[in-house]
Amino acid sequence: MAERRTATARRRRRPTIALIVVFALVAAFVGRLVDVQLVEARGLDAQAASTQQVTETLPGLRGAIVARDGTVLAASVPRYDVTAAPVHVAAFTGTLGGTRTKRISVATALAAIAHAADVPGATAATMRAAVRADPSSQFAYLAKGLTVAEHEAVSKLDVPWVYSIEQTQRSYPDGAAVGNLTGFVGTDGAQAGLELADDTCLAGHSGSETYDRSGSGVALPGTTRVVRAARDGDTLRTTIDADMQYQAEQDIATAGTTMGAQSATAIVMDAHTGAVRALADWPTVDPDDVTPTAEHDPAALGSQALTAAYEPGSTIKAVTAAALLQEGAATPTSAVSVPDTRTFPWGGTIGDAEAHPTEPLTLTGVLAQSSNVGITLLGQRLSEQTRYRYLEAFGLFQQDPALTFPGQPSWPQQQSPTWDAQTDVNSMFGQGITATALQVAGVYQTLANGGVRVSPHIVEGCADASGRIVSDEPHVTSTRVVSATTAKEVVDMLQSTTDPAADGTLSNMQPIPGYTLSLKTGTAQIALSGGRGYGPDTIVSVEGMVPAADPRWIVAVAFTKPQTSKLSSVAAPAFRALTSQVLERYRVPPGPGATTYPTRW
Repeated sequence: MAERRTATARRRRRPTIALIVVFALVAAFVGRLVDVQLVEARGLDAQAASTQQVTETLPGLRGAIVARDGTVLAASVPRYDVTAAPVHVAAFTGTLGGTRTKRISVATALAAIAHAADVPGATAATMRAAVRADPSSQFAYLAKGLTVAEHEAVSKLDVPWVYSIEQTQRSYPDGAAVGNLTGFVGTDGAQAGLELADDTCLAGHSGSETYDRSGSGVALPGTTRVVRAARDGDTLRTTIDADMQYQAEQDIATAGTTMGAQSATAIVMDAHTGAVRALADWPTVDPDDVTPTAEHDPAALGSQALTAAYEPGSTIKAVTAAALLQEGAATPTSAVSVPDTRTFPWGGTIGDAEAHPTEPLTLTGVLAQSSNVGITLLGQRLSEQTRYRYLEAFGLFQQDPALTFPGQPSWPQQQSPTWDAQTDVNSMFGQGITATALQVAGVYQTLANGGVRVSPHIVEGCADASGRIVSDEPHVTSTRVVSATTAKEVVDMLQSTTDPAADGTLSNMQPIPGYTLSLKTGTAQIALSGGRGYGPDTIVSVEGMVPAADPRWIVAVAFTKPQTSKLSSVAAPAFRALTSQVLERYRVPPGPGATTYPTRW
């Protein structure tokens, strides 16, 4: 009986014990919940806040600008900014890039970072000041713009509170030699030259990624997520021969300095394709070292050969001669009596560069001696509208669609000439009208190419990583301007420019053995401001087609305001030097002797 009561009592106690255990567990959980929500809330909030999700931009690299053979003219290179979390800056135990573990002070660490970085302005003192400026901060710059090697040297120090930010920087390996064409990139993006003109091709497209970061600023492993992938820019292919560009720039810099000129340009162009192999300016801009004040004036830092319109002078006489031949108004031997001056009914007067008695010259002789009077006597056989039409057909008074270079001039009188009677006369020898150096070179490309004008251009196209052209190539067009017969006659006539027997304007230039040259000189007076006539300064130039028997290359040089001489002959040495280099570089074989016409009757 007693045993049954004991067993019954045990059965009754079991549920009671179970209930007690349950209530105890519930009480424990409730207590913990209260502790978490009330007692530990602030600590947990601080911990959660210390782990943040960070979104960073993934920059798409800007595409490269390359020469015709792939030589890099402009590219984006990695650079690194070294930063620190001041709140964590303290002495630590490490090797500091060595082999022995030791206690390293903050001062020692900063000195080692400054030595490894080796960049201007990043000294141990400046780093110490940056860290102390806000000791509670998570971020401070220590050094900016480190190269890959400098960044690796800093990383090897293994300082626990130092971090790196990768950036990109534009680099121009050929510097000033091609800076007039590449332009440059500033803090506000592309600023000048091809960088600006072809920004759509070159610009990269940024992406983004997110990651979790601890309170000490360290990215938590495994938390990085790419939200949008970055895409690098494409490659801009140019027609430029980097070696020839450098040589041309050196030639005109040397010559310009010698003659005390204000500026100079040089052009080397393929006569058959219109592709520019060199387009040099002096002085030029170094895109790796552009001053902040000049950075916002792209027009002043571009290419004079493309953006500076000037009165080309006697080089335009070749257009007048071609128009006369094409229209049947003259032949290479058309005769004219040429005095040294000419006065017109309205009171205007023109004259030749040097006084001379009346001479019996042919059209060839007029070109050889570059007679202003002679070309107007023959040129007035054509109407004003006809001559204007030929100037336009040869590429003047208009922007070429194959060139998108910023800062090119415009010509409001594109439809018909608006000049007065004196300007009409002056236009026959290249005064009173304006053109760029590349446009004038394009005139000679047309004549050298059998009368077919091919748009002068400096860009081949925009290519993706596989080399495939992904955007329209420049709008290069081919247009017949004059017949092949007319073009050859002008080319042959211009061989007399270097003929001593013809008293050619460059008859004293030293010949290039084995080669005949077809060229024209120009001595253009520079107009005074406000329409006050012309001053004493000149722009001298030489435009050449080589070799004369079968022109393959156009070589042109021009110098503004030379001081040693005002005549075009002062430009001859630079022209000869550059032409010799062109013939050698492109392995042009020697040709037959000159083909000339009589220069007198």
